Amino acid sequence: KKVILVTGGSGLVGNGIQKVINGDQREDEEWIFLSSKDANLLSKEETFAVFEKYKPTHVIHLAALVGGLYAIMGKNCDFFRKNMKMNDNILEASHKTKVKKLVSCLSSSIFPHKTSYPIDETMVHDGPPHPSFFGYGYAKRMVDVLNKAYNEEYGCLFTSVLPCNIFGPHDNFNPLQSQVIPGLISKAYEAKKNGTAFEIWGTGAAQRQFIYSLDLAKLFIWAVREYQEIEPVIFAPDLEDEVSIKDVAMMILEAFEFKGEVKFLTDKGDGPLKKTASNAKLRTYLPQFQFTPTREAVRETVEWYVKNYDSARK
Repeated sequence: KKVILVTGGSGLVGNGIQKVINGDQREDEEWIFLSSKDANLLSKEETFAVFEKYKPTHVIHLAALVGGLYAIMGKNCDFFRKNMKMNDNILEASHKTKVKKLVSCLSSSIFPHKTSYPIDETMVHDGPPHPSFFGYGYAKRMVDVLNKAYNEEYGCLFTSVLPCNIFGPHDNFNPLQSQVIPGLISKAYEAKKNGTAFEIWGTGAAQRQFIYSLDLAKLFIWAVREYQEIEPVIFAPDLEDEVSIKDVAMMILEAFEFKGEVKFLTDKGDGPLKKTASNAKLRTYLPQFQFTPTREAVRETVEWYVKNYDSARK
Protein backbone atom coordinates (compact mmCIF):
# COMPACT_ATOMS: atom_id res chain seq x y z
CA LYS A 1 0.00 0.00 0.00
CA LYS A 2 1.23 3.51 -0.83
CA VAL A 3 1.54 5.95 2.05
CA ILE A 4 1.65 9.46 0.55
CA LEU A 5 2.87 12.16 2.91
CA VAL A 6 2.10 15.78 1.95
CA THR A 7 4.14 18.50 3.68
CA GLY A 8 2.44 21.90 3.83
CA GLY A 9 -0.78 19.91 3.79
CA SER A 10 -2.91 22.64 5.37
CA GLY A 11 -1.90 25.34 2.89
CA LEU A 12 -3.26 26.47 -0.46
CA VAL A 13 -2.14 23.47 -2.55
CA GLY A 14 -2.44 20.93 0.27
CA ASN A 15 -6.10 21.84 0.76
CA GLY A 16 -6.61 21.56 -2.99
CA ILE A 17 -5.13 18.03 -3.01
CA GLN A 18 -7.31 17.02 -0.05
CA LYS A 19 -10.43 18.18 -1.88
CA VAL A 20 -9.53 16.41 -5.14
CA ILE A 21 -8.48 13.19 -3.35
CA ASN A 22 -11.83 13.06 -1.55
CA GLY A 23 -13.36 12.43 -4.99
CA ASP A 24 -10.50 10.29 -6.35
CA GLN A 25 -9.50 8.02 -3.45
CA ARG A 26 -7.78 4.77 -4.43
CA GLU A 27 -7.86 1.69 -2.21
CA ASP A 28 -4.09 1.19 -2.38
CA GLU A 29 -3.34 4.77 -1.19
CA GLU A 30 -3.28 6.32 2.26
CA TRP A 31 -2.87 10.11 2.24
CA ILE A 32 -1.38 11.99 5.20
CA PHE A 33 -1.49 15.81 5.24
CA LEU A 34 1.05 17.42 7.56
CA SER A 35 0.78 20.94 8.93
CA SER A 36 3.30 22.96 10.92
CA LYS A 37 1.56 21.66 14.07
CA ASP A 38 2.80 18.13 13.27
CA ALA A 39 6.48 19.00 12.88
CA ASN A 40 8.84 21.93 12.47
CA LEU A 41 10.51 20.95 9.20
CA LEU A 42 13.39 23.35 9.91
CA SER A 43 14.37 20.87 12.63
CA LYS A 44 16.18 17.77 11.37
CA GLU A 45 15.10 15.80 14.46
CA GLU A 46 11.40 16.67 14.08
CA THR A 47 11.50 15.98 10.33
CA PHE A 48 13.06 12.54 10.81
CA ALA A 49 10.62 11.78 13.67
CA VAL A 50 7.58 12.49 11.50
CA PHE A 51 8.98 10.29 8.70
CA GLU A 52 9.57 7.48 11.24
CA LYS A 53 6.02 7.91 12.55
CA TYR A 54 4.20 7.67 9.20
CA LYS A 55 6.75 5.69 7.15
CA PRO A 56 5.76 7.23 3.80
CA THR A 57 6.43 5.44 0.51
CA HIS A 58 5.78 8.66 -1.45
CA VAL A 59 6.15 12.33 -0.52
CA ILE A 60 4.73 15.55 -1.99
CA HIS A 61 6.82 18.40 -0.57
CA LEU A 62 4.84 21.66 -0.58
CA ALA A 63 6.05 23.27 2.65
CA ALA A 64 8.21 26.38 2.25
CA LEU A 65 8.86 29.79 3.70
CA VAL A 66 7.00 31.83 1.07
CA GLY A 67 5.76 35.33 0.34
CA GLY A 68 4.94 37.72 -2.45
CA LEU A 69 7.42 40.15 -4.00
CA TYR A 70 7.11 42.73 -1.23
CA ALA A 71 7.40 40.14 1.56
CA ILE A 72 10.63 38.65 0.18
CA MET A 73 12.45 41.86 -0.78
CA GLY A 74 15.17 42.66 1.75
CA LYS A 75 15.03 39.19 3.33
CA ASN A 76 17.05 37.16 0.83
CA CYS A 77 19.37 35.67 3.47
CA ASP A 78 16.48 34.51 5.66
CA PHE A 79 14.50 33.05 2.76
CA PHE A 80 17.58 31.29 1.37
CA ARG A 81 18.77 29.72 4.64
CA LYS A 82 15.39 28.57 5.94
CA ASN A 83 14.23 27.07 2.64
CA MET A 84 17.62 25.37 2.11
CA LYS A 85 17.45 23.87 5.61
CA MET A 86 13.88 22.63 5.19
CA ASN A 87 14.49 21.15 1.74
CA ASP A 88 17.68 19.43 2.88
CA ASN A 89 15.83 17.88 5.83
CA ILE A 90 13.01 16.57 3.61
CA LEU A 91 15.29 15.15 0.92
CA GLU A 92 17.67 13.52 3.41
CA ALA A 93 14.77 12.02 5.42
CA SER A 94 13.25 10.71 2.17
CA HIS A 95 16.59 9.13 1.24
CA LYS A 96 17.26 7.60 4.67
CA THR A 97 13.74 6.15 5.02
CA LYS A 98 13.81 4.77 1.44
CA VAL A 99 10.90 6.82 0.07
CA LYS A 100 10.11 5.48 -3.43
CA LYS A 101 9.22 8.84 -4.95
CA LEU A 102 9.49 12.46 -3.80
CA VAL A 103 7.80 15.26 -5.75
CA SER A 104 8.85 18.76 -4.62
CA CYS A 105 7.11 22.01 -5.50
CA LEU A 106 9.39 24.60 -7.09
CA SER A 107 8.41 28.16 -8.07
CA SER A 108 8.56 30.45 -11.07
CA SER A 109 10.92 32.54 -8.90
CA ILE A 110 13.71 30.19 -9.98
CA PHE A 111 13.60 31.35 -13.61
CA PRO A 112 16.56 33.42 -14.84
CA HIS A 113 15.94 37.17 -14.70
CA LYS A 114 17.35 37.75 -18.18
CA THR A 115 16.11 35.14 -20.60
CA SER A 116 13.99 34.58 -23.68
CA TYR A 117 10.31 33.62 -23.44
CA PRO A 118 8.52 31.30 -23.29
CA ILE A 119 10.90 29.65 -20.84
CA ASP A 120 11.03 25.87 -20.50
CA GLU A 121 12.45 23.25 -18.13
CA THR A 122 15.87 23.19 -19.82
CA MET A 123 16.50 26.91 -19.12
CA VAL A 124 16.09 26.96 -15.33
CA HIS A 125 19.80 27.41 -14.55
CA ASP A 126 20.66 29.77 -17.45
CA GLY A 127 21.56 32.83 -15.35
CA PRO A 128 20.66 34.27 -11.93
CA PRO A 129 17.07 34.71 -10.71
CA HIS A 130 15.47 38.15 -10.39
CA PRO A 131 17.52 40.27 -7.93
CA SER A 132 14.41 41.08 -5.83
CA PHE A 133 14.06 37.49 -4.63
CA PHE A 134 17.34 35.78 -5.50
CA GLY A 135 17.60 34.08 -2.06
CA TYR A 136 14.28 32.27 -2.46
CA GLY A 137 14.94 31.61 -6.16
CA TYR A 138 18.33 29.98 -5.55
CA ALA A 139 17.04 27.91 -2.59
CA LYS A 140 14.27 26.48 -4.77
CA ARG A 141 16.73 25.85 -7.64
CA MET A 142 18.89 23.78 -5.32
CA VAL A 143 16.06 21.24 -4.97
CA ASP A 144 16.53 20.44 -8.66
CA VAL A 145 20.30 20.17 -8.12
CA LEU A 146 19.82 17.83 -5.15
CA ASN A 147 17.25 15.71 -7.01
CA LYS A 148 19.85 15.02 -9.69
CA ALA A 149 22.60 14.40 -7.12
CA TYR A 150 20.50 11.96 -5.06
CA ASN A 151 19.55 10.13 -8.23
CA GLU A 152 23.11 9.93 -9.51
CA GLU A 153 24.64 8.84 -6.19
CA TYR A 154 21.85 6.78 -4.63
CA GLY A 155 19.35 6.04 -7.42
CA CYS A 156 16.53 7.99 -5.69
CA LEU A 157 13.46 8.96 -7.70
CA PHE A 158 13.30 12.56 -6.49
CA THR A 159 11.71 15.01 -8.91
CA SER A 160 10.03 18.41 -8.94
CA VAL A 161 7.24 20.35 -10.56
CA LEU A 162 7.29 24.01 -11.47
CA PRO A 163 3.91 25.73 -11.17
CA CYS A 164 3.24 29.28 -12.33
CA ASN A 165 1.42 31.70 -9.96
CA ILE A 166 -0.97 29.66 -7.81
CA PHE A 167 -4.21 30.95 -6.29
CA GLY A 168 -7.44 29.61 -4.84
CA PRO A 169 -9.33 28.90 -1.60
CA HIS A 170 -7.24 28.60 1.61
CA ASP A 171 -4.58 30.98 0.28
CA ASN A 172 -2.83 33.60 2.43
CA PHE A 173 -4.80 36.81 1.79
CA ASN A 174 -2.54 39.17 3.75
CA PRO A 175 -1.68 41.91 1.20
CA LEU A 176 1.83 42.36 2.65
CA GLN A 177 2.70 38.65 2.51
CA SER A 178 0.58 37.24 -0.29
CA GLN A 179 0.91 36.64 -4.00
CA VAL A 180 -0.88 38.80 -6.58
CA ILE A 181 -4.45 37.46 -6.71
CA PRO A 182 -5.12 36.89 -2.97
CA GLY A 183 -3.59 40.28 -2.18
CA LEU A 184 -5.89 41.99 -4.70
CA ILE A 185 -8.91 40.04 -3.41
CA SER A 186 -8.20 41.22 0.13
CA LYS A 187 -7.81 44.85 -1.03
CA ALA A 188 -11.01 44.68 -3.07
CA TYR A 189 -12.97 43.28 -0.11
CA GLU A 190 -11.76 46.08 2.19
CA ALA A 191 -12.29 48.81 -0.44
CA LYS A 192 -15.87 47.69 -1.04
CA LYS A 193 -16.60 47.35 2.69
CA ASN A 194 -15.08 50.74 3.58
CA GLY A 195 -16.13 52.68 0.45
CA THR A 196 -12.48 53.50 -0.32
CA ALA A 197 -10.42 53.39 -3.52
CA PHE A 198 -9.08 50.06 -4.79
CA GLU A 199 -5.30 50.36 -5.14
CA ILE A 200 -3.15 48.29 -7.51
CA TRP A 201 0.60 48.40 -6.89
CA GLY A 202 2.45 49.16 -10.13
CA THR A 203 1.06 49.86 -13.59
CA GLY A 204 -0.83 46.57 -13.95
CA ALA A 205 1.07 45.91 -17.20
CA ALA A 206 2.99 42.84 -16.00
CA GLN A 207 1.80 39.62 -17.66
CA ARG A 208 1.35 36.43 -15.64
CA GLN A 209 0.13 32.87 -16.03
CA PHE A 210 -2.08 31.80 -13.13
CA ILE A 211 -2.99 28.26 -12.10
CA TYR A 212 -6.02 27.46 -9.95
CA SER A 213 -5.09 25.42 -6.87
CA LEU A 214 -7.62 22.69 -7.71
CA ASP A 215 -6.12 22.27 -11.20
CA LEU A 216 -2.65 22.14 -9.68
CA ALA A 217 -3.87 19.56 -7.15
CA LYS A 218 -4.98 17.24 -9.97
CA LEU A 219 -1.58 17.64 -11.65
CA PHE A 220 0.31 16.90 -8.41
CA ILE A 221 -1.72 13.72 -7.93
CA TRP A 222 -0.87 12.71 -11.52
CA ALA A 223 2.82 13.45 -10.87
CA VAL A 224 3.07 11.35 -7.70
CA ARG A 225 1.27 8.47 -9.42
CA GLU A 226 2.68 8.61 -12.96
CA TYR A 227 5.61 11.02 -13.58
CA GLN A 228 8.92 9.14 -13.72
CA GLU A 229 11.50 11.75 -14.78
CA ILE A 230 14.02 13.43 -12.48
CA GLU A 231 13.91 16.58 -14.64
CA PRO A 232 11.22 19.05 -13.53
CA VAL A 233 7.97 19.61 -15.41
CA ILE A 234 6.27 23.01 -15.69
CA PHE A 235 2.62 23.14 -14.60
CA ALA A 236 1.10 26.16 -16.32
CA PRO A 237 -1.91 26.81 -18.54
CA ASP A 238 -1.49 27.39 -22.27
CA LEU A 239 0.36 30.49 -23.51
CA GLU A 240 -2.80 32.21 -24.72
CA ASP A 241 -4.18 32.09 -21.13
CA GLU A 242 -1.58 34.59 -19.88
CA VAL A 243 -3.24 37.74 -18.43
CA SER A 244 -2.05 41.15 -17.24
CA ILE A 245 -2.26 42.15 -13.58
CA LYS A 246 -4.69 44.86 -14.66
CA ASP A 247 -6.95 42.28 -16.36
CA VAL A 248 -6.95 39.96 -13.35
CA ALA A 249 -7.68 42.93 -11.05
CA MET A 250 -10.72 43.76 -13.21
CA MET A 251 -11.91 40.12 -12.96
CA ILE A 252 -11.69 40.41 -9.16
CA LEU A 253 -13.61 43.71 -9.12
CA GLU A 254 -16.23 42.15 -11.40
CA ALA A 255 -16.63 39.21 -8.98
CA PHE A 256 -17.10 41.67 -6.08
CA GLU A 257 -19.42 43.90 -8.17
CA PHE A 258 -17.15 46.77 -7.10
CA LYS A 259 -18.20 50.16 -8.45
CA GLY A 260 -15.72 52.47 -6.66
CA GLU A 261 -12.53 54.27 -7.65
CA VAL A 262 -9.53 52.32 -9.00
CA LYS A 263 -5.99 53.71 -8.49
CA PHE A 264 -2.72 52.45 -9.97
CA LEU A 265 0.22 53.24 -7.65
CA THR A 266 2.77 53.62 -10.41
CA ASP A 267 5.58 54.51 -7.99
CA LYS A 268 5.55 50.84 -6.87
CA GLY A 269 7.51 48.28 -8.88
CA ASP A 270 5.93 45.82 -11.30
CA GLY A 271 8.46 43.03 -10.78
CA PRO A 272 9.39 41.16 -13.98
CA LEU A 273 7.04 42.24 -16.81
CA LYS A 274 6.97 38.68 -18.16
CA LYS A 275 7.61 35.20 -16.78
CA THR A 276 5.92 33.20 -19.54
CA ALA A 277 6.49 29.45 -19.16
CA SER A 278 5.89 26.81 -21.82
CA ASN A 279 3.74 23.82 -20.87
CA ALA A 280 4.77 21.87 -24.00
CA LYS A 281 6.34 19.09 -21.89
CA LEU A 282 3.20 18.72 -19.75
CA ARG A 283 1.10 18.61 -22.92
CA THR A 284 3.12 15.64 -24.25
CA TYR A 285 1.92 13.73 -21.17
CA LEU A 286 -1.57 15.23 -20.73
CA PRO A 287 -2.71 16.73 -24.06
CA GLN A 288 -6.38 16.77 -23.00
CA PHE A 289 -6.01 18.33 -19.54
CA GLN A 290 -8.56 21.11 -19.05
CA PHE A 291 -7.51 24.17 -17.03
CA THR A 292 -10.22 26.15 -15.26
CA PRO A 293 -10.61 29.55 -17.02
CA THR A 294 -9.02 32.30 -14.88
CA ARG A 295 -12.24 34.37 -14.64
CA GLU A 296 -14.20 31.36 -13.34
CA ALA A 297 -11.46 30.39 -10.86
CA VAL A 298 -11.19 34.00 -9.63
CA ARG A 299 -14.94 34.12 -9.06
CA GLU A 300 -14.87 30.86 -7.06
CA THR A 301 -11.94 32.14 -4.97
CA VAL A 302 -13.71 35.46 -4.24
CA GLU A 303 -16.86 33.56 -3.23
CA TRP A 304 -14.80 31.32 -0.91
CA TYR A 305 -13.07 34.35 0.67
CA VAL A 306 -16.32 36.21 1.31
CA LYS A 307 -17.90 33.09 2.83
CA ASN A 308 -14.83 32.25 4.95
CA TYR A 309 -13.65 35.79 5.71
CA ASP A 310 -13.46 35.29 9.49
CA SER A 311 -11.29 32.16 9.30
CA ALA A 312 -9.22 32.96 6.17
CA ARG A 313 -5.49 33.65 6.58
CA LYS A 314 -5.01 37.39 6.31
